[in-house]
Amino acid sequence: MSNNTNSKNSALYHIDTLELGPMENFIYLIQDAATKRAAVVDPAWDVDAILQLADKKGVQITDILLTHSHHDHINGVAGVLEKTDAQLHLLKPEAQFWGQDVGKPGLHHGGDIFQLGETDIEILHTPGHTPGSACYKINNDLITGDTLFVFGCGRCDLPGGDPEQMYTTLKKMGEELPPSTLILPGHNYAIKETCSMHEEIEGNPFMHFDHASDFVQYRMHDHDRTRHSPYTAIPKKK
Repeated sequence: MSNNTNSKNSALYHIDTLELGPMENFIYLIQDAATKRAAVVDPAWDVDAILQLADKKGVQITDILLTHSHHDHINGVAGVLEKTDAQLHLLKPEAQFWGQDVGKPGLHHGGDIFQLGETDIEILHTPGHTPGSACYKINNDLITGDTLFVFGCGRCDLPGGDPEQMYTTLKKMGEELPPSTLILPGHNYAIKETCSMHEEIEGNPFMHFDHASDFVQYRMHDHDRTRHSPYTAIPKKK
């Protein structure tokens, strides 16, 4: 499946979205308007479609940003590197978790600012799905990978997952990010492709817990038995 949609535009940058592969992955192309440099986030499934989008937009892919290293988010990395001179970027804890020889990637820490031409991209360390999961914040847009979905969150039962870390991560995001922040998730699992942080706080059940133990019970045992995609908003119980 390939669905090419224009997610966000500003005077400084553009973000385009491709929906690719059997797991409904969202692959994002961040484009700096001034320099025509572009970064592809989590290239997977159809490298030709990614390269064709960059060509259509008149930009050069100079960087690859990984939110994490699971196969469905990285299986196009080698193909993009073969066709471009792009530099690979990920968080240092994720590189250690991945354990693959990927040349000399740019290794980052949470809080780092990556410059794509004249566009600043803030790298957030958001562990829980994997030890080095990252979100990428560009102005008011937040690319969240498998940390935060629209009305959902990533699994914590895969290697490297930690539900207590996920609880802490989501709580911190809800408290520290502006309510108007636009969530750009790693998969198309909900009734709509994006939502605001305010909508997440109101309608994402994973954002409603006040105690880690209750979150862990829901994430690890209850959620998958009681809830299925496409996810819809669930109001917080009074």
